[in-house]
Amino acid sequence: MHWWIIVLIVLAVLAILLFVLYRFGNKLQERQLSQKEQMMEAAQPATMLIIDKKVLPMKDAGLPKIVMEQAPKRYHKAKLPIVKAKIGSTIQNMICDDAIFDQVPTKGEVKAMISGIYILSVKSVRGKKVTVEEETGKKKKKGFRSKMRERQANYQRQLNDQLLARKQNKELGYDTKGNKEASKKAKERAKKITDGLN
Repeated sequence: MHWWIIVLIVLAVLAILLFVLYRFGNKLQERQLSQKEQMMEAAQPATMLIIDKKVLPMKDAGLPKIVMEQAPKRYHKAKLPIVKAKIGSTIQNMICDDAIFDQVPTKGEVKAMISGIYILSVKSVRGKKVTVEEETGKKKKKGFRSKMRERQANYQRQLNDQLLARKQNKELGYDTKGNKEASKKAKERAKKITDGLN
């Protein structure tokens, strides 16, 4: 066998692999988008006092037992942004959206949109927002994990913007492609009526 045949076979396998990964990524993104939409529909405003915030593994976060039972075993060691907050008279550990984790102040009062134990957005903040640099007095070098968290936060912001745009389009009567669905239906209805009269 010639070397160029081997190279062609390897390139073909890589192309198929990239295509499969692309399709799988699109399916996961659509699933995440639909889950986020459902969470936004079920969101409720709440005023809470933020006591502490940390990035902790799920098993050490102190989340309710039912959440731990429903979560797959492979996610128990995954690190999540956890916020310890006082809502009314109860102190509760909540999962925070990665995109807004840095905006949430410690020892400050916030008005937030929550869905179950998940903080979706922070609307207004009362209290001083203290950064890590102000607490320690020196600038912290960013490691690989913090850079990845920043990228994830940017992605979450883009996802939230897409969801808001979809919601606004739905309210205006546009479908996912941006076509005015309501006007289309009205034209079809008018055409049926005129055909029925003739």
